[in-house]
Amino acid sequence: MTKVDLSPRPVEAMSPRQLERRGSLIAAALALVNEIGVERLQMKQVCERSGVALGTAYRYFSSKDHLLAAAIAEWHRLLLADLVAELRGPRAGRGATDRAVRFVRGGMRAYQRQPELARLRVAVAASTDPFASETLQGMARADSTALQAVTTKVPAAASDLVRHIVAHAWQGELTAWVTGRTTLGDARRRLEDVVRLVLNPYETPYPAPYEVPSGAHRP
Repeated sequence: MTKVDLSPRPVEAMSPRQLERRGSLIAAALALVNEIGVERLQMKQVCERSGVALGTAYRYFSSKDHLLAAAIAEWHRLLLADLVAELRGPRAGRGATDRAVRFVRGGMRAYQRQPELARLRVAVAASTDPFASETLQGMARADSTALQAVTTKVPAAASDLVRHIVAHAWQGELTAWVTGRTTLGDARRRLEDVVRLVLNPYETPYPAPYEVPSGAHRP
């Protein structure tokens, strides 16, 4: 008997119409998570909200976990783009440490404004669905790329490890906050302390202002 491949269609192989349906499912999932929470959400509700038939939805996502992982990955991708763009503007800090602190601070504030999405990120991190895991790996790569963009002066030999530490600290502090083991303020302070701890050794000190010796005339 021929084995039927029930894997969802790869995104890169989708037509514009299929990408539109996929986007509708993701948008509906994010809206419902904000309205009713991740625990109560069902695929049927997402399909009703998006107008995509339930059977069709499984051509795009293998499970609810896969859909939710794709939803938080898409929202987080847009967040990263906004954070990086802001740190390339006139408000950007001078050093890698300052930029990275601003980066994670902005990210935590975004999750503070939409706490259900913070709970969603923590929930999908424990998924065993292989397609959800693949999506989350892509999300981790996006984090790494964004951090690289704001810490460009870190030596190449240390860059991967620095980004790994910061990304895992961010996930850990979000998890601690969402699960009630810490306050948001404490989570944010610890995360910023981690950023400073790992990046300060690679910071190029700015020269001290020129001091005129006592009794000497200024030029």
